[in-house]
Amino acid sequence: MKNVMVCVTQQKTCERLIKCGNNLLGDNSGELFIIHIAHYNFNFLGNTKEGDALEYLYEKALEYGANLTVVRSNDVLETLTGLAMKNKITHIVVGESGETDITRNLVNRLEKKLANQVELVVIPA
Repeated sequence: MKNVMVCVTQQKTCERLIKCGNNLLGDNSGELFIIHIAHYNFNFLGNTKEGDALEYLYEKALEYGANLTVVRSNDVLETLTGLAMKNKITHIVVGESGETDITRNLVNRLEKKLANQVELVVIPA
């Protein structure tokens, strides 16, 4: 059984990540989780664009039969790790990070933290 977690931003271009996660899940019994983490200092739903983006994510979750989780946290790495363990995630789909500093690159840090526990699938930008 596969449980796939797709990490998204509020950008509509994240549908390619959701599609990848859905394809990865395939016909296996398991669940698709769409996760968005917002920092506490981020103006969450404070303007129309943010609300539209979250509505879009909700619609995509319905379309793909996925669980949508939106969490406020200033520690993205720990939050993703905790959600992966809680939901028995086998695969995580993320977009390629633009951060060139390996020590600050979230994708690299997530891969290191979950090594041998979860398969990380990185989708190029």
